[in-house]
Amino acid sequence: MLPVQLSVPALANLPAAARQLAAAIAASGCPVVALVGEMGAGKTTLVRALGAALGVADDISSPTFGLVHEYRDGRGAPVYHFDFYRIDSVDEAARIGAAEYFDSGYLCLVEWPNRVAALLPVPRLELTLTPTGPEAREIELKIIN
Repeated sequence: MLPVQLSVPALANLPAAARQLAAAIAASGCPVVALVGEMGAGKTTLVRALGAALGVADDISSPTFGLVHEYRDGRGAPVYHFDFYRIDSVDEAARIGAAEYFDSGYLCLVEWPNRVAALLPVPRLELTLTPTGPEAREIELKIIN
């Protein structure tokens, strides 16, 4: 089933793509998803769409300053959303217990994963967002062993 490659021509197409991604993530058995993309690529927007596809009822926002937000999916399971853009060091991520979150078995969506690469488990999923137009994106989901 992996890798998955999707073309999203406009924001209106994002919910359908998110449903496909959610199914692929669940089927993979890898709960840690590293979201890779430049600033403004749409990582948080994609996390919102994934949350909706998973039945998250809360408003999803970027955890830039808090580093992690916890949500509940439609079954009541935790979904953890990390944004490590402003993290000072891998040690700071370790102090907040990032590795324990990653080892929890619950879905962990990680923005700016390169900043905490030493803590990320293997295998994991890597989701790359590439802007191809004002609203258009190419999305690739693959496993990292």
